Amino acid sequence: MFDSQVFAFMIVAAVLTITPGADTMLVLRNVIRGSRKDGIATTFGICSGLFVHALLSGLGVSIILMHSAALFHVIKTVGAFYLVWLGFQSIRSAVKSEADDDKNDENFEKLTSVRKCLTEGFFTNVLNPKVAIFYLAFLPQFIGPGDNVIIKSMILASIHYIMAICWLCGLSAFLDKSRRFVEKASVRRMTEGFCGMILVGLGIRLMLEKR
Repeated sequence: MFDSQVFAFMIVAAVLTITPGADTMLVLRNVIRGSRKDGIATTFGICSGLFVHALLSGLGVSIILMHSAALFHVIKTVGAFYLVWLGFQSIRSAVKSEADDDKNDENFEKLTSVRKCLTEGFFTNVLNPKVAIFYLAFLPQFIGPGDNVIIKSMILASIHYIMAICWLCGLSAFLDKSRRFVEKASVRRMTEGFCGMILVGLGIRLMLEKR
């Protein structure tokens, strides 16, 4: 199972992993709002979604998504609205009056929960139809004719999972180390507002993009 195809996948997956997107913005937002553990929980939620896509790809279910314009549109719209909703949550939190800052600082660690972060990360990944189509079109290139499709798909997803875990958890740790600067109310509001606008922008772009 571990052959030249796997190593080729590792190189491409590494490049894709460090490319910023909705996942990175969500991790950044949750670390800013909570702590490193919230970023790590979000990361595990995001990366768990990779196995869903890999399994669907291996089973061939994703073919339906690729060839059904109606289904693609529905899932794309749901995923886009979800990103926009997450973004507006961040923006709403960022524009709260300064009078609330002291109270917010006291409850800084209570703004998010592990379960909520896991759920947000998972659905952000699973509701992205482009990830499903990417896995359907991408993984088969690294599966040999004699390989078990399901097993090889899950192995490749596991490699992508480990890379993404290392990258996003490292990012969470870095941001957590910078908390003395990040925890300043003005900086936190600005960063959370920025992340919110990026998430809204990504959602709108996903909504408007054609297949």
